[in-house]
Amino acid sequence: MNSSAVGQRRRRCRSTLSPDLTAVLHCAVREALCRLNAVAAGVYLLDEDATEIRVALIVGGPPSLFTLPGRMELDAPYASARALASGRVEILADPYQAEAGHEQHVPPYPYVALAAPVIAADQRFGALTVLRTEEQGDYQEHDRSRLQQIGSELATALAKLAASGAEIKPGPMPVLVPAGTDADTNVCTPGWGVADVPGSGGMSLMYPVRRLADLLNQITTMDDIVAAAQYCVMDPFDAQALVLTSASEDRLWVLGHSGASCGLVKSLHGARLDSSIPAAEAVRGRPLYICARPADSGRSDSDVQSEAYLPLIGCRKATDLPLVGSRNVVGACCLTFQGPRGFPPEERAVLSMMAEMLGAALERVELSERQHEVAEYLQRTLLPSTLSELPGLTTTARYRPATATSMVGGDWYDVIKLPGERMVLVVGDVEGHAMESAAVMGQVRTAVAAYATEGHRPAAVIDRAGRLLTEQGTDLLVTCCVVALDTTDGMSEVALAGHPEPLVRGPDGSIRTLEAPANVPLGVRVPDAYWGREHVLEPGSVVMLYSDGLVDWHASDPGSGARALLRSGSHAAGADLEQLADHLIAEDPGPQHRRDDAVLLLARYEGAVGEDAPRTGNLQIPRRDLQGVKTARGFVADRLSSWGLSGISDDLQLIASEVVTNALIHADSDVDVRLRAFADHVRLEVRDSDSNPPIPSHLALTEGENAAAEHGRGLLIVEALAGPWNSSPNGRGKTVSLDMRIPLDEP
Repeated sequence: MNSSAVGQRRRRCRSTLSPDLTAVLHCAVREALCRLNAVAAGVYLLDEDATEIRVALIVGGPPSLFTLPGRMELDAPYASARALASGRVEILADPYQAEAGHEQHVPPYPYVALAAPVIAADQRFGALTVLRTEEQGDYQEHDRSRLQQIGSELATALAKLAASGAEIKPGPMPVLVPAGTDADTNVCTPGWGVADVPGSGGMSLMYPVRRLADLLNQITTMDDIVAAAQYCVMDPFDAQALVLTSASEDRLWVLGHSGASCGLVKSLHGARLDSSIPAAEAVRGRPLYICARPADSGRSDSDVQSEAYLPLIGCRKATDLPLVGSRNVVGACCLTFQGPRGFPPEERAVLSMMAEMLGAALERVELSERQHEVAEYLQRTLLPSTLSELPGLTTTARYRPATATSMVGGDWYDVIKLPGERMVLVVGDVEGHAMESAAVMGQVRTAVAAYATEGHRPAAVIDRAGRLLTEQGTDLLVTCCVVALDTTDGMSEVALAGHPEPLVRGPDGSIRTLEAPANVPLGVRVPDAYWGREHVLEPGSVVMLYSDGLVDWHASDPGSGARALLRSGSHAAGADLEQLADHLIAEDPGPQHRRDDAVLLLARYEGAVGEDAPRTGNLQIPRRDLQGVKTARGFVADRLSSWGLSGISDDLQLIASEVVTNALIHADSDVDVRLRAFADHVRLEVRDSDSNPPIPSHLALTEGENAAAEHGRGLLIVEALAGPWNSSPNGRGKTVSLDMRIPLDEP
């Protein structure tokens, strides 16, 4: 169940405008509209937290009244915010000015805004804003004076209301008042619009629909849908709780919720669709409105609640036809209201429109999430599940997907263990983001691994892989970097296929490039063979292989960008390879620059194997192994005993059992447990296929928070016994690692 932060905490209920406040605002706004010959006018009021201003009442005709922003920050560049900030009348002819040198015949914003502050003495209420079309000409000095006067009179009236105890705050949605007086447009819906003003109720009801459409056009996640529904459905209709559910596998599943929704979530999540509960009726295509009446139950207004259950209708071609049965219903929107409440026909019509919009958005987001899951699964299966290690070489890797696309990329990494204490490090990048990119990546990765395992040198490996790729008939190009390292003497050979050169940080902190001929990308037919170059690494050196997505914001010189990144990471993370990898993969200027996938592979050359070489142990626990935790405890006990470290065995067994339990329960995958004993500490690593980090969960304060909390409280034991732990995603899941100090009296 996806419960956003919006859904987990109860929002403060915002009341609608009182009749007295509505009358004062309406009088001032209509006067401003008439005296300044404007097409629309509105008044903005500070919200309850005084962090933004929201439009409270608008007078005008469509479409002009819909162009006024619904809310704005206090430092926004709009005339209304500027007027309140400066305390004087402000004008804004075009909030979206054309760039210099671009010819512009027609302004993109057809209205000229004039705003006056609504301030009385030391009381700041908001701003009064009018709109004119550009054909009406600029505002003159007398226009400014008139609006300033109306704003001052409005501020005085609001100050009197505030002194009488009235709350001067905007409602969840603005009151809309049509400029005309056509009696046929009158819709009398209690709580909406200005009483006795024809058309105001209907226009005010339609405003949340338009805002919901705007927000749903921008949503990308289920949390966005919940936030939009909370803002445009729950708040305007003064609902106490909101729950959005989907229907699949003959059951209801809660997707998100907001407000006091804990009890409703418990009753809905997992409920059968053939049950008689109202939400199931809604999924079968029948909206339900339950109007509680205290007289019927013998209870007071505060003890009863009204409810609405609306079918969430997915995309359908014939939108002008009535819904028949449960076809195209993808879920239900459930609302509860405090006390007795009626549902006038106009409200029911608007709620039905909103439910259709939410259903289409929900279906679109679920489709996108399924596509993303398929792409993520394919990416995980094409990357190595574990990294090979040698006593003299420690490795770690990271994969970060691009933010500009949900499709799978073609970046990969590999660590291939060879006989004779040798290791081959590989990083590659297939152009594009599509299934073909992933397929080509799988072919090339397999070819490189096969040729490397046969014992070919790096240049021969990429040469043979390139020749194989040209026979596959693909037009995609592949860049690749292969580094072969002999841990007995630090001798390394680097071969490139149009890929960035790897970097190495020496034991003294200096950073240099492991230079090699650039060659051409794989997939290009070339008559000449590929060439490599040899280097010698000092013990303590860290080798960094990466794809250009890691530094794609530094496109002018990726090499210098990678060098600067490694230098900053070395200062921040020190000698810890996992922390260094976390720093490097996270160090970018923002998601808007992540146009490409990024792969990072780090290897620290410990030196020739000797007495001080780390001792290692490895255990594979199958998925859903009921004896897995017991096996892990026995593995830790046996290894520590053989290394003469029994003094820390009990604590490390407890730690291992907690971390392995989390991995088996939440990742639902095979689990890899590794132990490495160094001179002064023992490192425990637990790897699984779930990239989400484990969350240590203290006991929650509320029942709802307890129900949603992850079972990660065992990690508090880990922190207590071993200190800080680290969770590192690697493209096919994550590695939870921690170090435990060896007492001085241990060998």
